[in-house]
Amino acid sequence: MSPAAVSALTTLAEENGGNHPSLSPYLTGFGALGALLVLLWLVTRFNRD
Repeated sequence: MSPAAVSALTTLAEENGGNHPSLSPYLTGFGALGALLVLLWLVTRFNRD
């Protein structure tokens, strides 16, 4: 990466911080867990060896 791009990305990361109040870590975690469990169920349901 060019130094200008690294500088711009660093500035953006420092300004916003990445903390969005609308994203609850618990909601995100349980949503991901639920999606993985559904995928696991689908894979085991259709695995007819």
